[in-house]
Amino acid sequence: MALVGSYVGLSKLLVAVFPVFLLAWLRFGIAALAMLGWLKRAPGEASLSRRDRILLFWESFLGNFLFSICMLFGVALTSAVAAGVIMAAIPAAVALLSRLFLDERLSRRVAAGIACAIAGIALLSLSHAGTPSTTADGATPWLGNLLLVGAVLCEASYVVIGKQLTGSVSAKRISALVNLWGLALVTPLGAWIALSFDFGAVPTGLWALLVFYAVAASMVTVWLWMTGLKHVPAGSAGVFAVMLPIGSATVGVLVLGEPFGAMHTAAFGLAIAGVILASRPGFAPV
Repeated sequence: MALVGSYVGLSKLLVAVFPVFLLAWLRFGIAALAMLGWLKRAPGEASLSRRDRILLFWESFLGNFLFSICMLFGVALTSAVAAGVIMAAIPAAVALLSRLFLDERLSRRVAAGIACAIAGIALLSLSHAGTPSTTADGATPWLGNLLLVGAVLCEASYVVIGKQLTGSVSAKRISALVNLWGLALVTPLGAWIALSFDFGAVPTGLWALLVFYAVAASMVTVWLWMTGLKHVPAGSAGVFAVMLPIGSATVGVLVLGEPFGAMHTAAFGLAIAGVILASRPGFAPV
Protein backbone atom coordinates (compact mmCIF):
# COMPACT_ATOMS: atom_id res chain seq x y z
CA MET A 1 0.00 0.00 0.00
CA ALA A 2 2.92 2.35 0.65
CA LEU A 3 4.20 1.51 -2.84
CA VAL A 4 0.73 2.17 -4.30
CA GLY A 5 0.72 5.53 -2.57
CA SER A 6 4.07 6.42 -4.09
CA TYR A 7 2.90 5.81 -7.64
CA VAL A 8 -0.41 7.57 -7.00
CA GLY A 9 1.61 10.67 -6.13
CA LEU A 10 4.01 10.25 -9.05
CA SER A 11 1.16 9.59 -11.49
CA LYS A 12 0.57 13.36 -11.65
CA LEU A 13 3.79 13.59 -13.66
CA LEU A 14 2.65 10.84 -16.03
CA VAL A 15 -0.91 12.08 -16.68
CA ALA A 16 0.53 15.46 -17.61
CA VAL A 17 2.13 13.78 -20.66
CA PHE A 18 0.20 10.58 -21.41
CA PRO A 19 -3.59 10.46 -21.98
CA VAL A 20 -5.15 8.36 -19.21
CA PHE A 21 -6.30 5.42 -21.35
CA LEU A 22 -2.97 5.28 -23.19
CA LEU A 23 -1.13 5.35 -19.86
CA ALA A 24 -3.26 2.48 -18.55
CA TRP A 25 -2.70 0.47 -21.74
CA LEU A 26 1.08 0.93 -21.58
CA ARG A 27 1.06 0.00 -17.90
CA PHE A 28 -0.80 -3.28 -18.45
CA GLY A 29 1.25 -4.10 -21.55
CA ILE A 30 4.63 -3.62 -19.85
CA ALA A 31 3.52 -5.63 -16.83
CA ALA A 32 2.15 -8.44 -19.05
CA LEU A 33 5.61 -8.91 -20.56
CA ALA A 34 7.22 -8.89 -17.11
CA MET A 35 4.80 -11.53 -15.79
CA LEU A 36 4.74 -14.06 -18.64
CA GLY A 37 6.36 -16.64 -16.38
CA TRP A 38 3.68 -16.18 -13.72
CA LEU A 39 0.81 -17.47 -15.88
CA LYS A 40 1.66 -21.13 -15.30
CA ARG A 41 0.00 -23.05 -12.49
CA ALA A 42 2.16 -23.69 -9.45
CA PRO A 43 2.97 -27.35 -8.67
CA GLY A 44 -0.08 -28.93 -7.08
CA GLU A 45 -2.34 -25.95 -7.87
CA ALA A 46 -5.79 -26.92 -9.16
CA SER A 47 -7.23 -25.70 -12.44
CA LEU A 48 -9.29 -22.52 -12.34
CA SER A 49 -12.92 -23.18 -11.46
CA ARG A 50 -15.79 -21.26 -13.04
CA ARG A 51 -16.10 -19.28 -9.78
CA ASP A 52 -12.36 -18.44 -9.87
CA ARG A 53 -12.65 -17.16 -13.45
CA ILE A 54 -15.60 -14.93 -12.57
CA LEU A 55 -13.81 -13.55 -9.50
CA LEU A 56 -10.65 -12.90 -11.51
CA PHE A 57 -12.63 -10.85 -14.02
CA TRP A 58 -14.31 -8.74 -11.33
CA GLU A 59 -11.01 -8.40 -9.43
CA SER A 60 -9.46 -6.90 -12.55
CA PHE A 61 -12.46 -4.88 -13.70
CA LEU A 62 -13.08 -3.21 -10.34
CA GLY A 63 -9.71 -3.22 -8.60
CA ASN A 64 -7.39 -2.87 -11.58
CA PHE A 65 -9.11 -1.31 -14.59
CA LEU A 66 -11.74 0.94 -12.96
CA PHE A 67 -9.50 1.86 -10.02
CA SER A 68 -6.75 2.98 -12.39
CA ILE A 69 -9.13 5.03 -14.53
CA CYS A 70 -10.92 6.65 -11.56
CA MET A 71 -7.65 7.32 -9.73
CA LEU A 72 -5.79 8.80 -12.72
CA PHE A 73 -8.66 11.03 -13.85
CA GLY A 74 -9.45 11.97 -10.24
CA VAL A 75 -5.87 12.96 -9.39
CA ALA A 76 -5.72 15.04 -12.59
CA LEU A 77 -8.98 16.88 -11.87
CA THR A 78 -8.88 17.63 -8.14
CA SER A 79 -6.46 18.81 -5.46
CA ALA A 80 -3.98 16.74 -3.47
CA VAL A 81 -5.78 17.72 -0.25
CA ALA A 82 -9.10 16.33 -1.52
CA ALA A 83 -7.38 13.17 -2.76
CA GLY A 84 -5.86 12.54 0.67
CA VAL A 85 -9.16 13.02 2.49
CA ILE A 86 -11.09 10.74 0.16
CA MET A 87 -8.48 7.97 -0.02
CA ALA A 88 -8.54 7.88 3.80
CA ALA A 89 -11.95 6.22 3.49
CA ILE A 90 -10.45 3.01 2.02
CA PRO A 91 -10.02 1.18 5.39
CA ALA A 92 -13.60 1.94 6.43
CA ALA A 93 -14.92 0.87 3.02
CA VAL A 94 -12.98 -2.42 3.21
CA ALA A 95 -14.25 -3.11 6.72
CA LEU A 96 -17.85 -2.46 5.65
CA LEU A 97 -17.64 -4.68 2.55
CA SER A 98 -15.89 -7.42 4.55
CA ARG A 99 -18.74 -7.40 7.04
CA LEU A 100 -21.36 -7.44 4.28
CA PHE A 101 -19.86 -9.99 1.86
CA LEU A 102 -17.38 -12.09 3.88
CA ASP A 103 -19.27 -12.05 7.18
CA GLU A 104 -16.08 -11.06 8.98
CA ARG A 105 -16.77 -9.74 12.46
CA LEU A 106 -14.64 -6.73 13.36
CA SER A 107 -12.74 -6.89 16.66
CA ARG A 108 -12.60 -3.82 18.86
CA ARG A 109 -8.88 -3.63 18.15
CA VAL A 110 -9.47 -3.53 14.38
CA ALA A 111 -12.24 -0.95 14.82
CA ALA A 112 -9.85 1.18 16.89
CA GLY A 113 -7.21 0.73 14.18
CA ILE A 114 -9.64 1.96 11.54
CA ALA A 115 -10.47 5.00 13.68
CA CYS A 116 -6.75 5.81 14.16
CA ALA A 117 -6.03 5.41 10.46
CA ILE A 118 -8.84 7.72 9.39
CA ALA A 119 -8.01 10.26 12.09
CA GLY A 120 -4.36 10.27 11.04
CA ILE A 121 -5.07 10.95 7.38
CA ALA A 122 -7.73 13.55 8.26
CA LEU A 123 -5.15 15.35 10.39
CA LEU A 124 -2.61 15.08 7.59
CA SER A 125 -5.12 16.64 5.20
CA LEU A 126 -5.91 19.45 7.65
CA SER A 127 -2.21 20.32 7.76
CA HIS A 128 -2.47 21.25 4.07
CA ALA A 129 -5.67 23.24 4.49
CA GLY A 130 -3.87 26.54 4.02
CA THR A 131 -2.21 25.62 0.74
CA PRO A 132 -3.91 26.59 -2.52
CA SER A 133 -5.52 23.78 -4.50
CA THR A 134 -4.86 23.52 -8.21
CA THR A 135 -6.68 21.72 -10.96
CA ALA A 136 -5.98 20.92 -14.56
CA ASP A 137 -7.11 23.45 -17.17
CA GLY A 138 -10.88 23.42 -17.39
CA ALA A 139 -11.14 20.81 -14.62
CA THR A 140 -14.11 20.52 -12.25
CA PRO A 141 -12.95 19.52 -8.74
CA TRP A 142 -16.30 17.98 -7.77
CA LEU A 143 -15.97 15.52 -10.64
CA GLY A 144 -12.43 14.65 -9.57
CA ASN A 145 -13.65 14.08 -6.00
CA LEU A 146 -16.47 11.86 -7.25
CA LEU A 147 -14.01 9.79 -9.30
CA LEU A 148 -11.78 9.35 -6.25
CA VAL A 149 -14.80 8.13 -4.26
CA GLY A 150 -15.28 5.58 -7.04
CA ALA A 151 -11.60 4.61 -6.72
CA VAL A 152 -12.11 4.03 -2.98
CA LEU A 153 -15.02 1.66 -3.61
CA CYS A 154 -13.06 -0.13 -6.35
CA GLU A 155 -10.07 -0.61 -4.06
CA ALA A 156 -12.27 -1.93 -1.25
CA SER A 157 -13.88 -4.41 -3.67
CA TYR A 158 -10.39 -5.45 -4.79
CA VAL A 159 -9.46 -6.39 -1.22
CA VAL A 160 -12.64 -8.36 -0.57
CA ILE A 161 -12.57 -10.28 -3.87
CA GLY A 162 -8.83 -10.94 -3.50
CA LYS A 163 -9.42 -12.58 -0.11
CA GLN A 164 -11.73 -15.11 -1.79
CA LEU A 165 -9.22 -15.84 -4.58
CA THR A 166 -6.15 -16.44 -2.42
CA GLY A 167 -7.64 -19.66 -1.06
CA SER A 168 -7.39 -21.46 -4.41
CA VAL A 169 -5.06 -19.51 -6.75
CA SER A 170 -1.40 -18.57 -6.18
CA ALA A 171 -0.55 -14.90 -5.64
CA LYS A 172 1.71 -14.79 -8.70
CA ARG A 173 -0.92 -16.29 -10.98
CA ILE A 174 -3.62 -13.94 -9.65
CA SER A 175 -1.32 -10.99 -10.42
CA ALA A 176 -0.65 -12.14 -14.00
CA LEU A 177 -4.27 -13.06 -14.85
CA VAL A 178 -5.75 -9.89 -13.33
CA ASN A 179 -3.27 -7.82 -15.33
CA LEU A 180 -4.16 -9.64 -18.58
CA TRP A 181 -7.83 -8.86 -18.02
CA GLY A 182 -6.92 -5.20 -17.48
CA LEU A 183 -4.92 -5.20 -20.71
CA ALA A 184 -7.82 -6.71 -22.65
CA LEU A 185 -10.31 -4.19 -21.23
CA VAL A 186 -8.25 -1.08 -22.04
CA THR A 187 -6.68 -2.18 -25.35
CA PRO A 188 -9.38 -0.79 -27.70
CA LEU A 189 -9.13 2.77 -26.33
CA GLY A 190 -5.39 2.63 -25.62
CA ALA A 191 -4.46 1.38 -29.09
CA TRP A 192 -6.70 3.95 -30.76
CA ILE A 193 -5.08 6.84 -28.84
CA ALA A 194 -1.60 5.44 -29.54
CA LEU A 195 -2.13 5.86 -33.29
CA SER A 196 -2.02 9.66 -32.99
CA PHE A 197 0.27 10.07 -29.96
CA ASP A 198 3.77 11.51 -30.41
CA PHE A 199 5.89 9.04 -28.42
CA GLY A 200 9.10 10.80 -29.51
CA ALA A 201 8.15 13.86 -27.46
CA VAL A 202 8.19 11.92 -24.16
CA PRO A 203 11.33 12.65 -22.07
CA THR A 204 13.58 9.70 -21.20
CA GLY A 205 13.00 10.16 -17.49
CA LEU A 206 9.25 9.72 -17.89
CA TRP A 207 9.78 6.42 -19.73
CA ALA A 208 11.74 5.19 -16.70
CA LEU A 209 8.93 6.40 -14.42
CA LEU A 210 6.39 4.61 -16.63
CA VAL A 211 8.27 1.31 -16.28
CA PHE A 212 8.39 1.76 -12.50
CA TYR A 213 4.66 2.55 -12.45
CA ALA A 214 3.80 -0.51 -14.57
CA VAL A 215 5.91 -2.99 -12.60
CA ALA A 216 4.92 -1.56 -9.21
CA ALA A 217 1.21 -1.19 -9.93
CA SER A 218 0.49 -4.43 -11.79
CA MET A 219 3.18 -6.81 -10.58
CA VAL A 220 4.89 -6.10 -7.26
CA THR A 221 2.04 -4.56 -5.27
CA VAL A 222 -0.54 -7.13 -6.43
CA TRP A 223 1.77 -10.02 -5.51
CA LEU A 224 2.57 -8.51 -2.10
CA TRP A 225 -1.09 -7.82 -1.39
CA MET A 226 -2.37 -11.26 -2.44
CA THR A 227 0.39 -13.00 -0.48
CA GLY A 228 -0.52 -10.98 2.61
CA LEU A 229 -4.23 -11.70 2.24
CA LYS A 230 -3.54 -15.42 2.71
CA HIS A 231 -2.69 -14.71 6.34
CA VAL A 232 -4.74 -11.61 7.26
CA PRO A 233 -8.55 -11.15 7.39
CA ALA A 234 -9.81 -8.68 4.77
CA GLY A 235 -11.18 -6.32 7.42
CA SER A 236 -7.79 -6.09 9.13
CA ALA A 237 -5.98 -5.86 5.79
CA GLY A 238 -8.09 -2.85 4.91
CA VAL A 239 -6.45 -0.81 7.66
CA PHE A 240 -3.10 -1.21 5.88
CA ALA A 241 -4.65 0.70 2.98
CA VAL A 242 -3.97 3.75 5.15
CA MET A 243 -0.41 3.48 3.84
CA LEU A 244 -1.68 4.53 0.39
CA PRO A 245 -2.32 8.21 1.21
CA ILE A 246 0.69 8.19 3.56
CA GLY A 247 2.90 6.95 0.72
CA SER A 248 1.47 9.59 -1.58
CA ALA A 249 2.13 12.31 1.01
CA THR A 250 5.69 11.06 1.50
CA VAL A 251 6.34 11.46 -2.23
CA GLY A 252 4.98 14.99 -1.96
CA VAL A 253 7.39 15.83 0.86
CA LEU A 254 10.51 14.07 -0.42
CA VAL A 255 10.09 14.50 -4.18
CA LEU A 256 7.95 17.60 -4.59
CA GLY A 257 9.33 19.53 -1.62
CA GLU A 258 6.09 20.01 0.35
CA PRO A 259 6.47 21.11 4.01
CA PHE A 260 6.55 18.60 6.92
CA GLY A 261 5.67 19.86 10.38
CA ALA A 262 4.27 18.85 13.78
CA MET A 263 0.79 18.04 12.44
CA HIS A 264 2.32 15.75 9.82
CA THR A 265 4.25 13.93 12.56
CA ALA A 266 1.10 13.49 14.64
CA ALA A 267 -0.84 12.22 11.62
CA PHE A 268 1.80 9.63 10.78
CA GLY A 269 1.86 8.52 14.42
CA LEU A 270 -1.90 7.91 14.39
CA ALA A 271 -1.67 5.99 11.12
CA ILE A 272 1.11 3.72 12.39
CA ALA A 273 -0.85 3.15 15.62
CA GLY A 274 -3.77 2.02 13.48
CA VAL A 275 -1.60 -0.49 11.62
CA ILE A 276 -0.21 -1.87 14.92
CA LEU A 277 -3.69 -2.23 16.42
CA ALA A 278 -5.05 -3.96 13.33
CA SER A 279 -2.16 -6.39 13.01
CA ARG A 280 -2.12 -7.68 16.60
CA PRO A 281 -4.55 -10.41 17.66
CA GLY A 282 -6.96 -9.93 20.50
CA PHE A 283 -10.14 -8.23 21.72
CA ALA A 284 -13.62 -9.56 21.32
CA PRO A 285 -15.64 -8.91 18.16
CA VAL A 286 -17.87 -5.85 18.01
